[in-house]
Amino acid sequence: MSVVLPGELVPAQHVNLKLGPGLQQEAASQVTATRAGILEHSANNSRWWVESNSRRYVPAPQEPVVGVITGRLGEGWRVDIGSAHNASLDALAFEGASRRNRPNLKVGSLIYARVSLAHKDMEPELECFDAQTRKAEGFGELKGGFLVRCSLRMSRNLLDPNHFLLPLLGSRFPLDAAVGVNGRVWISAKEPKQTIAAARCIEGADPDGGGMDQLALKMFLDSLDF
Repeated sequence: MSVVLPGELVPAQHVNLKLGPGLQQEAASQVTATRAGILEHSANNSRWWVESNSRRYVPAPQEPVVGVITGRLGEGWRVDIGSAHNASLDALAFEGASRRNRPNLKVGSLIYARVSLAHKDMEPELECFDAQTRKAEGFGELKGGFLVRCSLRMSRNLLDPNHFLLPLLGSRFPLDAAVGVNGRVWISAKEPKQTIAAARCIEGADPDGGGMDQLALKMFLDSLDF
């Protein structure tokens, strides 16, 4: 773990390098920090980002987000993803979408999307399919369920395959989840009390909230009647 400051060079190198918030690639493939914080990277060093106390999400390409439809925009929609500006989502940015076959999203609908374009001088753009396979791969409209808000750090923790919380919840009851790095987690369980329990566990494990560990959350779940 190391602390970086704005303008500092970062030793981020990988064949499929993906940069998250707080980092940008300069000429000659140099990567520099754009804000102060703790330098983090994935286990295989392909993803790098700067963890800070920022509450506002800063979009970065290829990151998954949970968004809320706020209105129409030409042939697509405007989407609130918790960043400084709304994102745009084209009606054709879905698997199998065409001029005659497109989603019917309404204001207030939730979507799970990937950031396809992010630039400081332009509004972010989203797509609801995997950029490589052109398949939905879990992206698209999120129907039913419940939206939980958490810190940006917690959402990145949940996307880590080694984090204990989602496997722990999945061992207690069937649960569908879509985790966005923008501090939003969509969850859906068969019974309302299971959804409430999952939401409370996410809030309890949040480092900016209760910061409960695996043992404490196991005890909490053991005290509930499912």
